[in-house]
Amino acid sequence: MSDRIHTLSGYFHEYQKSVTEPEKFWARIADSFHWQKRWDKVLEWDFEGPDIKWFVNAKLNITENIFEKHLYTLGDRAAIIWEPNDPNEEGRTITYRELYHEVCRFSNALKAKGIKKGDRVIIYMPMVPEAAVAMLACARIGAIHSVVFAGFSSSALADRVNDCGAKAILTSDGNYRGNKKIGVKSVVDEALEKSSVDTVIVYQRTGQEVTMKEGRDHWWHEVIEGEEDTNKAEVMDSEDMLFILYTSGSTGKPKGVVHTIGGYMVYTKYSFENVFQYSPGDVYWCTADIGWITGHSYIVYGPLLAGATSIMFEGVPTYPDAGRFWAVCEKYKVNQFYTAPTAIRALQAHGTDPIEPYDLSSLKVLGSVGEPINEEAWHWYHTHIGKTRCPIVDTWWQTETGGIMVSPIAGITPTKPAYATLPLPGIQLCIVDNEGKIMTGNSVEGNLCICFPWPGMLRTTYGDHERCKQTYFSTYKGMYFTGDGVKRDHDGYYRILGRVDDVINVSGHRMGTAEVENAINEHPLVIESAVVGYPHEVKGQGIYAYVISDMKNRTEENLVNEIKDTVSKIIGPIAKPDKIQIVSGLPKTRSGKIMRRILRKVAEGSLDNMGDTSTLLDPEVVTEIIDGRK
Repeated sequence: MSDRIHTLSGYFHEYQKSVTEPEKFWARIADSFHWQKRWDKVLEWDFEGPDIKWFVNAKLNITENIFEKHLYTLGDRAAIIWEPNDPNEEGRTITYRELYHEVCRFSNALKAKGIKKGDRVIIYMPMVPEAAVAMLACARIGAIHSVVFAGFSSSALADRVNDCGAKAILTSDGNYRGNKKIGVKSVVDEALEKSSVDTVIVYQRTGQEVTMKEGRDHWWHEVIEGEEDTNKAEVMDSEDMLFILYTSGSTGKPKGVVHTIGGYMVYTKYSFENVFQYSPGDVYWCTADIGWITGHSYIVYGPLLAGATSIMFEGVPTYPDAGRFWAVCEKYKVNQFYTAPTAIRALQAHGTDPIEPYDLSSLKVLGSVGEPINEEAWHWYHTHIGKTRCPIVDTWWQTETGGIMVSPIAGITPTKPAYATLPLPGIQLCIVDNEGKIMTGNSVEGNLCICFPWPGMLRTTYGDHERCKQTYFSTYKGMYFTGDGVKRDHDGYYRILGRVDDVINVSGHRMGTAEVENAINEHPLVIESAVVGYPHEVKGQGIYAYVISDMKNRTEENLVNEIKDTVSKIIGPIAKPDKIQIVSGLPKTRSGKIMRRILRKVAEGSLDNMGDTSTLLDPEVVTEIIDGRK
């Protein structure tokens, strides 16, 4: 692993090289991969377009860099260790060689069903190894995968199927979550009433009864029967699409973020090895779901490209009890553990008793992802889980960035609670004020932008390049705008302050306020709604909805529950408002714009200073909303 940083001075040296000669720097990193044809040029870019190309005209297949590259040396090493939802069920350990044969067999089955290079395939599955097999099989044959979190509703699934024009859906009969058995295939059937695909392949997980449609639906175990367990990987261009991942924005429907093969491959492996200081033979565990970018980059691609052993966990942190994470850490002697602040805060609420029975001495690195970790949770994690000897890597990045952008390098960067610290090599950050002027020096606060391309960045939003341009590249000329506020302190360390737009970060998952409002407004008795985020002690941010409604013989409690069910059906349980306040009006300016600033203050409980309300159409509304909140 020649590209691993070993010292703080090594980090500064690498960072300097990456900024002064970025193309030379990334060419050196990319040299350690297997390319069927080398690039003609490292980088072509234009943020106006935007038009970004890395490793121009290079040919490769990302799965050859996982399998063919490792089979002879690491064939018998565990690639994926699967820990099921129920601790009494037998887990599985899959070696690199076994994974290779499973991926080949399934990719041959996909080809037999007519799936070919460029086709879009939706993966809507629980956290079972077959979900990773499905992703890699798509990549092997050049199909573009789009994983949809298996907690999304049928209409959210249908929207994604329609948006990307998917040809197939890979799913399961059901999944287990804690002590519940949840139907998954039934959600797919419902989604396919609003959309259509040629093929549905169903993995048998729970054994529950499902309806199979003749000609369209097939069992996973049947389609792989008799398929060859080897094949030749499809030759892909560096800039061919690898996957589409849908993410919420501040307006309307989710957008499909597109990542391409070459740059994403180079960036995920490089960032994985460095941030976590992964050494051959370590056991690494990221608790995310593959439905999110964290699962793509740091359960599947990054670790497997590095020849690592990656744990996949089907369960939840509190089942059968709040000691489950620590039981798994002890069972597999986990070295690097990567989870979300939401999970840490939820476990913190159970105190330290659930930790006591377990030996956590194997842990070397703790990681945090999804939102900035608050100081209290940071200290609890550091003291009780890391026993004050494990560095915490508080990682900041996004679906759009493809990989970790700002983070301590484990054991090398001195940490500071609640700070993501310093950018990784190759990441050129800038802080700009609202006018777009770059703020130099330390002790400044503003909007976080990135002023130079990096290999893992998004290339477009699927089917709507203009939306990509408007969302990320038009706020500040010549820069990628992250949508986050940031502070750079006197040491030059970065602290992420959260979203500056109408996006709420609920348990590390981005929810656009517009998307939640649209769902609330689908309820027949809702006239209008406004949604804001407010501080939530477990989720980081909760969803607070103000709703104007025609009550029509409903009690307030009934109406609130119906609205929550409506949101659940349209987006999924993840988007259910935590609080709903029924109001007679909303604070609007004379031009009809909702003053969210006021609604945020009320939701947060900061009721004393509402600022200037004289420009409002009806200032009385504010008093009424405050009284209702009390």
